[in-house]
Amino acid sequence: MTDRIELGLKDANAGCACCAAPSNTEASTPVMTPVSEDVLVTGMTCSHCVSSVSDELSALDGVASVTVDLNTGGPSRVTIHSASPVDPAAVRAAVEEAGYSLATGHA
Repeated sequence: MTDRIELGLKDANAGCACCAAPSNTEASTPVMTPVSEDVLVTGMTCSHCVSSVSDELSALDGVASVTVDLNTGGPSRVTIHSASPVDPAAVRAAVEEAGYSLATGHA
């Protein structure tokens, strides 16, 4: 059979995936890679300490979440999850506002 059946598809991009003309109309949107940064905070001994530091850091622009690995015998590891790097001076100020300090060594 050599007769062709017209399906009424006039737009080359309106066909199914297997026979539609390739399209280069995809928007080139930059992909944001999440950032995680660890800092060491001294003086934290309980869940109230964790809450205080987490609240202050979470209030910083761009911070999505904060996780804390509490170490009552030494510096606690605080991980800041954000869309882009957070200003180190803002991190220090937030930790100090909560009543704690950054350890001298980097996590």
